[in-house]
Amino acid sequence: MQITESISRTRAMVRAAREQGKHIGFVPTMGALHVGHLSLIEAAKAACDFVVVSIFVNPTQFGPAEDLASYPRPFEQDCALCKEQGVDLVFAPTPEKMYGTADPVTWVTVERLTDHLCGAARPGHFRGVTTVCTKLFNIVLPDMAFFGQKDAQQVLVIQRMVADLYMPLTIHICPTIRESDGLAVSSRNQYLNAEQRSQATCLYRALQTCQTLVTEGSRDVEPLIAAMTKVLNEAAHGGIEYVNISDVQTLEPLARIKDRALVALAVHLGPARLIDNILIDVSES
Repeated sequence: MQITESISRTRAMVRAAREQGKHIGFVPTMGALHVGHLSLIEAAKAACDFVVVSIFVNPTQFGPAEDLASYPRPFEQDCALCKEQGVDLVFAPTPEKMYGTADPVTWVTVERLTDHLCGAARPGHFRGVTTVCTKLFNIVLPDMAFFGQKDAQQVLVIQRMVADLYMPLTIHICPTIRESDGLAVSSRNQYLNAEQRSQATCLYRALQTCQTLVTEGSRDVEPLIAAMTKVLNEAAHGGIEYVNISDVQTLEPLARIKDRALVALAVHLGPARLIDNILIDVSES
């Protein structure tokens, strides 16, 4: 496994692999790797011949009061995990290599899809995500890039960006990986103390409550959101950011579930902001 922060070296190594007829898989991460990331790497290894993992804590997707400075950066541990998983190349650029030393003047934006959910609460977040993903895609030039369903809005935004800009790659979505008690794995889970970690199960329990009610025949969104909010409020938390049931393509809030819907929520718990979601298809209920 090779490790580099050089854009030119990354391009050269990927080009050499492609000249050998290899398909390129790419897993973009901010490091602090966990079993969710490893599932993405596993999927990339199964589908592609040469796998690149980026480790880059992207400063442009953090707001002024967010956790950029404290975000975990166990780089050596991350590289060891990548090596164990059979990754071919780790690309770990510095912010200066990705953005230069002056304030960025070029941005990639996806409108409307970023107005809802996390985008409403985190202005500028998705502009940072789409810009860095465009840069990474242009550097690595992958055939496939792998993302997790836990970040459902991010996946939808990136899929739309790739389609609208005719980028020659496929976005592959992998299932959310959960702990045994249902909590979606996340790098930010390590912010939680034991009591907060126990309380954090309220997110998945709220989503399960919605799924159960839909299975029993409920379709109106307002009582479904009320039921989820009740479950969340049974746990101590720092505030509910949103509880939302949306169209799976536009992310516009729904009044009633007619076919498929994205059920998503975000909760502040101690120092952590936790998100989770499920997809509901009433034709399967």
